[in-house]
Amino acid sequence: MTRQLLLAAVAASAIATAPAMAAEYGPGVSDTEIKIGNTMPYSGPASAYGAIGKAVGACFDMVNAEGGINGRKINFISLDDGYSPPKTVEQTRKLVEREEVLGVVTGLGTPSNSAVHKYLNQKKVPQLFVATGATKWGQPDKFPWTMGWQPNYQTEGRIYGNYLLQTKPDAKIAILYQNDDYGKDYVKGLKDSLGDKAEEMIVAEETYEVTDPTIDSQIINLQNSGANVFYNVTTPKFAAQAIRKVADLGWKPLHLLNSVSNSVGSVLNPAGFDKSEGVISALYQKDPTDPAWAGDDDYKAWDAWMDKYYSDGDKTDTFNAFGWANCHTIVQTIKQMGDNLTRENFVKQAASLKDFQAPMLLPGITINTGPNDFFPIEQMQLVKFDGKEWVRFGEVLSAGKETG
Repeated sequence: MTRQLLLAAVAASAIATAPAMAAEYGPGVSDTEIKIGNTMPYSGPASAYGAIGKAVGACFDMVNAEGGINGRKINFISLDDGYSPPKTVEQTRKLVEREEVLGVVTGLGTPSNSAVHKYLNQKKVPQLFVATGATKWGQPDKFPWTMGWQPNYQTEGRIYGNYLLQTKPDAKIAILYQNDDYGKDYVKGLKDSLGDKAEEMIVAEETYEVTDPTIDSQIINLQNSGANVFYNVTTPKFAAQAIRKVADLGWKPLHLLNSVSNSVGSVLNPAGFDKSEGVISALYQKDPTDPAWAGDDDYKAWDAWMDKYYSDGDKTDTFNAFGWANCHTIVQTIKQMGDNLTRENFVKQAASLKDFQAPMLLPGITINTGPNDFFPIEQMQLVKFDGKEWVRFGEVLSAGKETG
């Protein structure tokens, strides 16, 4: 036997007899299960968002029915925090210390996630694809265990500001916003885009607390300012109230509504389609009520999943499309982990998504992340409500692009 053949035979024998690489497991992982946690406002002033948690759970039901991920089923533990930060702390500690989950995903709300932000990072527990667009979720240098998912609020605010500068440069803007980081982020984005003109163009600002029963008095004050643009930075309950009150007062400003409250089923329908007509917002997902998607394979897959795994869900509710797309981002991340199912690798793979096309995102919008880029989705498209559904106009935008 030649020396080359002998070496080849020895190498082949070594490969054949070498033990398989052992799987690496973090908390919440076994040969058959991956346990992940979540907090969601199934009750309280932001309960409309609870649809997201239900959709994510139903998505994992489908994944498990189809065999799981790499042979392991997902054990998704979703707890109600009522959109109350102290309750979020309590429920998150339960997930981490009692349930010992691999990570926490899709937590809803800026104040809620803020309450556990430092805790999860100190514990080195992944806090991934949170269901809030605050810019603080994209700081890998300071909070390497936390990542956002949707476009951040400052980016969206800048898109609205750019739109006003191009189409209504003489605008007199009245702003209503939730008095927390969520609301302030949206306002900062708008002001940043307006630049030196912000002080002149913004004629009134009002805030509200999540515990307020209504925002009627704030709307009246904003109308009295003489504004011809209303920038509505509110969560679903208050968004519906604001749309109704603006219409009831006979005030007819250009109405800009933040994307976190543009669900047809959860906001515009309760507010009244007639009163919602003309409202402008921004989307990064396919709106389930838009007939343009009726023959779309992506939509048909979502529709079939709703019928089979989430039959009591509202197909007009954008939050159910959000949960579906967010869940698939989690699934893709776990697939990329292979058998290295540690908390460290969970974050590493979340920061290694390349041109991932999550279902129900608008054409041209893909998910990309990196070690220094914790903002997965960074594009949106402006839409206008015509009394029945959202109608898209212009191009897919980022904060730095013109609205066209």
